[in-house]
Amino acid sequence: PLFGGKGVNGVPKLMDLLDEPLPGVGTYEDFNTIDWVREKSKDRDRHREITNKSKESTWALMKSVSDAFSGWLLMLLIGLMAGALAGGIDISAHWLTDLKGGVCLNGFWFNHEHCCWNSNETTFVERDKCPQWKSWAELIIGTAEGSFAYIVNYVMYVCWALLFAFLAVSLVRAFAPYACGSGIPEIKTILSGFIIRGYLGKWTLVIKTITLVLAVSSGLSLGKEGPLIHVACCCGNILCHVFTKYRKNEAKRREVLSAAAAVGVSVAFGAPIGGVLFSLEEVSYYFPLKTLWRSFFAALVAAFTLRSINPFGNSRLVLFYVEFHSPWHLLELVPFILLGIFGGLWGAAFIRANIAWCRRRKTTRLGHYPVLEVLVVTAVTAVLAFPNEYTRMSTSELISELFNDCTLLDSSKLCDYINVNITKSSNELADRPASTNVYMAMWQLALALVFKMLITVVTFGMKVPSGLFIPSMAVGAIAGRLLGVAMEQLAYYHHDWVIFRGWCSPGADCITPGLYAMVGAAACLGGVTRMTVSLVVIMFELTGGLEYIVPLMAAAMTSKWVADAIGREGIYEAHIRLNGYPFLEAKEEFSHKTLAMDVMRPRRSDPPLSVLTQDSMTVEDVETLITETSYSGFPVVVSHESQRLVGFALRRDLTISIENARRRQDGIVSTSRVFFTEYTPPQAPSSPAPLKLRSVMDLSPFTVTDHTPMEIVVDIFRKLGLRQCLVTHNGRLLGIITKKDILKHMAQMANRDPDSILFN
Repeated sequence: PLFGGKGVNGVPKLMDLLDEPLPGVGTYEDFNTIDWVREKSKDRDRHREITNKSKESTWALMKSVSDAFSGWLLMLLIGLMAGALAGGIDISAHWLTDLKGGVCLNGFWFNHEHCCWNSNETTFVERDKCPQWKSWAELIIGTAEGSFAYIVNYVMYVCWALLFAFLAVSLVRAFAPYACGSGIPEIKTILSGFIIRGYLGKWTLVIKTITLVLAVSSGLSLGKEGPLIHVACCCGNILCHVFTKYRKNEAKRREVLSAAAAVGVSVAFGAPIGGVLFSLEEVSYYFPLKTLWRSFFAALVAAFTLRSINPFGNSRLVLFYVEFHSPWHLLELVPFILLGIFGGLWGAAFIRANIAWCRRRKTTRLGHYPVLEVLVVTAVTAVLAFPNEYTRMSTSELISELFNDCTLLDSSKLCDYINVNITKSSNELADRPASTNVYMAMWQLALALVFKMLITVVTFGMKVPSGLFIPSMAVGAIAGRLLGVAMEQLAYYHHDWVIFRGWCSPGADCITPGLYAMVGAAACLGGVTRMTVSLVVIMFELTGGLEYIVPLMAAAMTSKWVADAIGREGIYEAHIRLNGYPFLEAKEEFSHKTLAMDVMRPRRSDPPLSVLTQDSMTVEDVETLITETSYSGFPVVVSHESQRLVGFALRRDLTISIENARRRQDGIVSTSRVFFTEYTPPQAPSSPAPLKLRSVMDLSPFTVTDHTPMEIVVDIFRKLGLRQCLVTHNGRLLGIITKKDILKHMAQMANRDPDSILFN
């Protein structure tokens, strides 16, 4: 059956076995970079074939319609799945966080708020006290007052925190080591075309979802927002396997993952538009318009799903909904810009400190005891957090309280101003003098600020799922609230000063401390992640404060400028570099005057380039070349003498094809000639059957000449997502440049260790 009809001159024509694509050809090893150009052309061919067939029959037309529709269906499924998971995570984290303080007698599955909702005994002032909710001291020793009760509650709080943290780190360690951290650095690397098998798999999803709830509830200084992006990308990757179009094409799958990242932010913050912009600005590498619309649709579905689950019980999507009524004044831009400067300085300092700590963890014995490290940090966090009510509450509750605008009905200590005769009938309050309670709250907040700034450095990067959005927003919100209250008191006591005279009359409501907290949160988050556009959109979607876009923009831009002046990279880029992932940063400028010949292999002292010839090698020669070298591919030339380039063949494809031919094709032995040409010349009757491998060869490899400036080469690699590029001189092959060579060259130019770019 292998001889399909008579060929030229009666020589039987060998059927080309590789007209049928082999399983495995065109796939990639773990920790390799995908070839975007090849993947895109594969998809174009597939699309062309479907379109041509669709004119032939109704069945083929239906297939082509379903193929076109599959992308939207996939987005719908990702939105539903991620929304449902996020709702579940929110509800369970809320319940477990409250479990550290006490338990509900009506049903232990109620959290504090739900427990006291239906209670008739609650008064408005003490709305969080009700007979159904018992603190641990009341359950164990029967009273809630006194120092002994305080100690019992303290011990229970620390014990629960340690239990949750221990469970989280043990599950991560035993079942899914990839579930730790925030996942955003790895997702950026994967979206740039790198392959990390199992990073977005089923186990990672299951373990990450469970341990995320535990880690957040343990009271550690971390958020669930970053990890939710990883969770959404896992959903996207798992659902991709349902559709052949995405299962078989790595580049198409990355378009889906870009949209999934947008879904993650959409469910984390209830900010669908901010999610799409976040994916575009911060995570994605290749973001065509089609992906933009699909991300938009997926983020919408996810937000809608989350809204139907209603995890916060206030029928709002948003974590921190606030309503500010008073407009801001132009002169307030000065404190807003000061907050921006603070955010930038803290962001840059945090990145340096955190990277130094993580490097220590990698290089010293500290890294050998992940469980112990998590338990020690949890114990320290819990012991220090309990006495201060602002660190005892969960971080998102704290931010919510700091963003809050004081009204007449607020029972919080931050709003306990001295009551001056109120002439206004509405719920809005004029500026008033602070009472001792407010000053007390300010001291506690100042301590909380120092605590959060220090403990987050150690927490981010431990072996539990940990996000950075919420802790950095908390630092900014505390600083902002402190500044806001200070401004408010200044304006109250000195309303005759020049700066306040025009807009701050006595008895008017001119400064909103909650707004300062909001601007501070944006500034610190911007300083750490270097987001600008998406950050402002997320902040105003988060809070519903639309008229405050200008203050937010001013603070976000200032913090980015200040932080960039100190260190060029954001926290995610810094972690990518720390882990040595091959990632070409699109924002980084390449300013050195080197040429392609300075970077290409082989160098002057190296052995000559390993090449295949188009018609003069045997199977044994090819196999020897493959075993003796570790390159991921070989250029194919006309002959060793001419060195004229024909194409490029990948090592994996060659290995699979030769193994397959030896198994399935008669007469293929070690002495069989290998042909990369279109026609095989007539063979002598005694010679073994030839092996045709033209179909695994890339006929259009990217080439540059030896005098091409490196900045252009780097640009080509970035924009087209290349794995390798061949260097020629007058059409003769000289050498090869891979992505790894470029990264090593860039590291050398920046005086960093070029061997830090590992693929592990």
